Amino acid sequence: MSLLKFFNNYRRKVMPRLVGQVGVSLFEKHVDPSRQIPIKKILICRPNQRLGNLLLTTPLIQELELNFPNCEIDVIVKGPLAKTIFKSYKSINKVIILPRKPFKALIKYLRVWLSVYFKTYDLVINAVDGSSSGRLLTKTAKAPYKIFGDFDVENQKSRTDFIHISKRPIYNLRHYLTRVGHQSLTSKISCLDLKLTQDELKEGKKILNNLVGFKKPTIAIFTYATGPKCYSKSWWANLYELLVENFTNTHHILEILPVENVSQIDFKTKTYYSKDVREICSVIAHCKLFIGADSGMMHLASASKTKTVGLFSVTNKKEYGVYGNGSYNIDTNKDNLEAEILKIKQQYI
Repeated sequence: MSLLKFFNNYRRKVMPRLVGQVGVSLFEKHVDPSRQIPIKKILICRPNQRLGNLLLTTPLIQELELNFPNCEIDVIVKGPLAKTIFKSYKSINKVIILPRKPFKALIKYLRVWLSVYFKTYDLVINAVDGSSSGRLLTKTAKAPYKIFGDFDVENQKSRTDFIHISKRPIYNLRHYLTRVGHQSLTSKISCLDLKLTQDELKEGKKILNNLVGFKKPTIAIFTYATGPKCYSKSWWANLYELLVENFTNTHHILEILPVENVSQIDFKTKTYYSKDVREICSVIAHCKLFIGADSGMMHLASASKTKTVGLFSVTNKKEYGVYGNGSYNIDTNKDNLEAEILKIKQQYI
């Protein structure tokens, strides 16, 4: 094992212990209802580069826009993908990018931290309570209001969907706002949304038309996922057979391919491949239904506003599942697949 790999493994184990209490006492320190401060400049700390995790931040941005219509939001992330994800959000002022491998770009990494330290915000939010770097960035930033991700236990118990990674920071925000004298103006939690433009939607419609046409509606499937979330070829062969049996006469079946350009059904149906996430989203937006395992592509489908069925076998569907737009999740360890396909046919198509 290289010295760098050893150090990174050590850092992942030790950092959560070191910063676990960061922000716990400060949560109380920054609560002062008698001194209400206007909120305009906001920093969201989400130091992650994955497609799904970035998309899961979009409901929080919408929540902030609804409560503070003229706000300017900086988002601190890893990797360049966030600029594409947040492209259509007018409230986004700056996307601050941390190096994905800090010890290979130490000067750039430190420069980002210093830029956060020397800028003043009105509100700083750590979007994921389990993020050690998110907590430290929240502590480093200058702001009268800070949300580290902690939540009142009693309020947590009263919300059955609090566990969801996209909803949790919103409940934290609403709870915090009431404690500092800012009344939350929202009740319904927004869905994931890439905010596709009309031009993007037109292009997506054109691409789908060239692929399969519009004589029949299209069911999009995504057969890939990372690591243990990826179902075997035999599992997908069974699901694909059920889809053909139930829908081939009434629907087109289109496989959305991953960047690896692989197929768990061996390319048995029409396929679509692109590395442009906004273009992929625009194509899915014109499909009747999307079916796929827990992945960035599943969340991208949800952000297209197309009805999405999430397949879960390893991760918790209550924490990472799709919601809104008629979407729902299947626990493939418990739910009968044939019955679920029949339910889709009878109730969702």
